[in-house]
Amino acid sequence: MTVPTSTPRLHRARAADLDPATLYALLALRTAVFVVEQECPYQELDGRDLEPGTTHHWLAADDGGVLATLRLLRDPRGVLRIGRVCTRADARGRGLGHRLMDAALDEAGDAPVVLDAQQVQTAFYARHGFVPAGEPFVEDGIPHVPMALPRA
Repeated sequence: MTVPTSTPRLHRARAADLDPATLYALLALRTAVFVVEQECPYQELDGRDLEPGTTHHWLAADDGGVLATLRLLRDPRGVLRIGRVCTRADARGRGLGHRLMDAALDEAGDAPVVLDAQQVQTAFYARHGFVPAGEPFVEDGIPHVPMALPRA
């Protein structure tokens, strides 16, 4: 699949507002990256995608193909959690993940935001102001670091 040169269009929706084909495309991209590419067999569908407070953000090419996605979850006590951030292999290096992070942080406003970064991606999240917020841990064989966005 060839990535178009035009600027991908940003989308945002709750699962209930997604048509089945779009939800399928988001989940397929996540599975392609986290399960197949990273060779990490785990339960990618964790039940949180359909929660009423979950928002999906994605960037799509002109043909509608999903290039990158993330989800924003509402955890207890008003904390927001960014997760499942991924970009299609042939679309990397174009700043798409940063565009998605900016969109999610705009939605979050002043709410506290946390995430569990794959250790190799901590610099990516640090560019958005996230700092380590706990001890590193291994999940599904991949080193992770809990990170938080400091709020005044």
